[in-house]
Amino acid sequence: MDAVDAAYDPWSPEFVADPYPAYAALRAAGRAHWHGPTRQWLIPHHEDVSALLRDRRLGRTYTHRFTHEQFGREAPDAAHEPFHTLNDHGLLDLEGADHGRIRRLVSKAFTPRTVEELAPTVRRLAADLVGGLVAAGGGDLQAMVAEPLPVAVIAEMLGVPEDDEERGRLRPWSAAICGMFELNPSEGTARRAVEASVEFSDYLRELIARRRREPGRDLISSLIAVEGLTEQEMISTCVLLLNAGHEATVNTTVNGWWTLLREGVRPEPEKLSTAVEELLRYDTPLQMFERWVLDDIEIGGVRIPRGSEVALLFGSANRDPARFGPTADTLDLTRADNPHVTFGAGIHYCLGAPLARLELTAVFAELLHRAPDLRLTAEPVRKPGYVIRGVEGLWVEV
Repeated sequence: MDAVDAAYDPWSPEFVADPYPAYAALRAAGRAHWHGPTRQWLIPHHEDVSALLRDRRLGRTYTHRFTHEQFGREAPDAAHEPFHTLNDHGLLDLEGADHGRIRRLVSKAFTPRTVEELAPTVRRLAADLVGGLVAAGGGDLQAMVAEPLPVAVIAEMLGVPEDDEERGRLRPWSAAICGMFELNPSEGTARRAVEASVEFSDYLRELIARRRREPGRDLISSLIAVEGLTEQEMISTCVLLLNAGHEATVNTTVNGWWTLLREGVRPEPEKLSTAVEELLRYDTPLQMFERWVLDDIEIGGVRIPRGSEVALLFGSANRDPARFGPTADTLDLTRADNPHVTFGAGIHYCLGAPLARLELTAVFAELLHRAPDLRLTAEPVRKPGYVIRGVEGLWVEV
């Protein structure tokens, strides 16, 4: 256990900067490791992570089957209730019949056709943002391109009017809420998440009321038309689409370009979709996904009892040589066999994965076309969070 604790230190800046050697050590040491500081079982292998994502003996929550007392856990802090109300009614943290019901209903409004209809808008936004970066001769790629694109797309999807001042608050609200997904968030982080949950929810209630009076061709109007969704479920769904929909795109764009610039390579335009999958695998934007053990399981001869929490190490699974061969730690922009777990699997597979792929392909295509000689002007600094892997900014020049 001391060796595991030494290898896996999610609060260490050195580990956060490059967790991949530690992951290799964990994979070599076994299939399941108890980590005392986080009180989690670490699962580092691709085969196990992929299987457990689909295993119904695990869940994102346990309250559909047990009380907190029955499960040996304390109830959440009452002061954090607005965050938990918002989070617990979203698809990501629902289990059982409620998850199936809401996913079926939301899927009716979030169809492949919806994504296809968004394609011209996504390409136009990507072209405008990259055009601004090029015209300026460079700047912070994250602030000027990577962050605005998915937020603007989600705002378009939800029908947030362009003249609503709250458009500018979507990203800060989302960032504050996502802070709660890091390990052992501070009280300050929790307070900001609660404030953002209240403000974002209040705004969405107003927007839903507007769309009830004046329906449009947007996702909120579509959700209103779907029978069986409560207002809270609609609000939680919209917030989840923003949070999950922009974090993966922002961080894959920035992590991906930092990797390309560091390695001195560029994708071939005709193989861009394959390259995007490799960038999603190589430096995974969501490094770890937590699940509760609802019934005893066994991994590699290690019994993990009900009431435990497992940490499915996406970043490790995506670099596992047992699945990706001897080049698992190598960037291969032409890698054809690429079953990465970046978007999850099973019932919690990311509903927005097609949209994320559309956005990533559009923004990489524009940058490759209009800024082929892009180069770094400063070494990026990793954000301190481990779970959501990002940087403080990516300063480039054209």
